Amino acid sequence: MLDGFLALYIFMLAAFTGYEIISRVPVILHTPLMSGSNFVHGIVLVGAMIALGHAQTSLGIGIGFLGVLLGAGNAAGGYVVTERMLEMFKSSKKPGDKA
Repeated sequence: MLDGFLALYIFMLAAFTGYEIISRVPVILHTPLMSGSNFVHGIVLVGAMIALGHAQTSLGIGIGFLGVLLGAGNAAGGYVVTERMLEMFKSSKKPGDKA
């Protein structure tokens, strides 16, 4: 019982700390941080695939499949968002156009 409360306390502390840190990041640094977090999401996806490969029960297989599905969606969505953010920094003028 105590382990559950300790895990919940650590989770809440990590969530609060993460929110405070991310909310203070300047806007110009969000794109590099997104790229770094996409890398971490890829590692999570690989971990979910390994867990799915080692699953023995149907419940484990179902949870592993859900983890792989959500991890893949998270990683792919992160790259789409990063690409859209990078598009905002590109110039709207073409190199050959005269202003």
